[in-house]
Amino acid sequence: MRFKNRRSSSKGKRFILSTLLILLVGAGAGGFILFFEGEKPLASLDGTGDFLGNNATIQYSVHDNKSGIRSIYLWAEQDGNKKILHSKEYPRSTYKSPVGPLEEIEEIGFDIKKQGFKEGPLTITLEATDFSLQGWFKGNKVTVIKEVSVDTKPPKIQILHTEKYISPGGSGIAIYKVSDKESIHGVTVNSKFNQGFLLGDGRDDTFIAFFALPYDTAKIEELNITARDKAHNETIVPFSTTLKKARQKRDIINVSDGFLSRKIPEFQQYYPEMTGDFIDKYLYANSSVRKHNNKQISELCINSSPERLWKGHFTRMAGSARAGFADHRTYKHNGEVVDHQVHLGMDIASTRRAEVKAANNGKVVFGDYLGIYGNMVLLDHGQGVFSLYSHLSQINVTVGDSVKGGGVIGLTGTTGMAGGDHLHFSMLVHGTFVTPKEWWDKHWIDVTIDEPITDSKF
Repeated sequence: MRFKNRRSSSKGKRFILSTLLILLVGAGAGGFILFFEGEKPLASLDGTGDFLGNNATIQYSVHDNKSGIRSIYLWAEQDGNKKILHSKEYPRSTYKSPVGPLEEIEEIGFDIKKQGFKEGPLTITLEATDFSLQGWFKGNKVTVIKEVSVDTKPPKIQILHTEKYISPGGSGIAIYKVSDKESIHGVTVNSKFNQGFLLGDGRDDTFIAFFALPYDTAKIEELNITARDKAHNETIVPFSTTLKKARQKRDIINVSDGFLSRKIPEFQQYYPEMTGDFIDKYLYANSSVRKHNNKQISELCINSSPERLWKGHFTRMAGSARAGFADHRTYKHNGEVVDHQVHLGMDIASTRRAEVKAANNGKVVFGDYLGIYGNMVLLDHGQGVFSLYSHLSQINVTVGDSVKGGGVIGLTGTTGMAGGDHLHFSMLVHGTFVTPKEWWDKHWIDVTIDEPITDSKF
């Protein structure tokens, strides 16, 4: 009996020792995996540009999802001149994984000239280690190298022509030369940037920028030609113009219940979020939908063809004028004022379902239903100039089509916020609605655009 007890006791001790051994081995293996993990951190300099200018910035990111980041070193080197631009070392915060931070993203600025670097190639190096005990306790290390070019010389701008007079809702041009042809350049007016394009008359160093003033411009506080190169060096050359007053009409629109009963079901299909009575839905469409539509149109005008597609003045559809550009409208329902809006185009009435022709050569960038504009076509004429045709009953073109001036693009109608059959025609310059009257005027085109282009050659 005692023998059996001794044997049971011995087995129990062996079981405990085996269990402890397994636990120790497991703990050792877990510790080895934890503290001797062999996965390197991930590091990147992808956020850093290929060119560095006077106000240089370097963007880096480091990630380590295992033991955490131990250290980060960033330096620049050129012809033996090596300068540490940034360094970080993290103390061990715990003995559990992760020991250090898992992510570090920074943007480091430095003065190129102050650090003694000059124009030409420059090497940027990013080095990061983790808290692993690999490599004789030094951790896993990753090194990322990026070759960049130092360019601290801003572009040079030579102005050849600028606009002398412009009105709210009017258009203008600037003609200029830029030493760096790959720079981003154009006219900035009251914080609005209007991109410039190669003139396209055989000269490879002369550019034109069309710009415009919104209808409600009260003062020109900023007007200049700006050029910014790939290294973000920037040159700003101001110029001045005379702001002329523009005559703007005020009108009253009576919204009848009959009009509401005809129009609201159309809008309800496209904007099911409208709620309330017919007048509530109308006000939502006339205000919120209008604002959203105009934003969409402005976004469609961001990417314009760099080539001037149009030639000569834009043609006006035959018919009587029903409303003008920048007419300030007061809307009344049952004798009470319910809304105020501004009409950003010209309304022309002809026969019912009359042919709508392209006002000039261009490319279709939109041809579909768009809220208050109903069935609408938007043409890109190149270099930031666009024309818009709305309330159509029929659209004859599709996005991507090239059209010639005079080509039929649709038929007039009453879609959108139209009370009767007519064409709503708008002109836009870089997404800003402008008066079509200037673009319809051959004399204005000659004096404002074509003659200055010819004169700039001499």
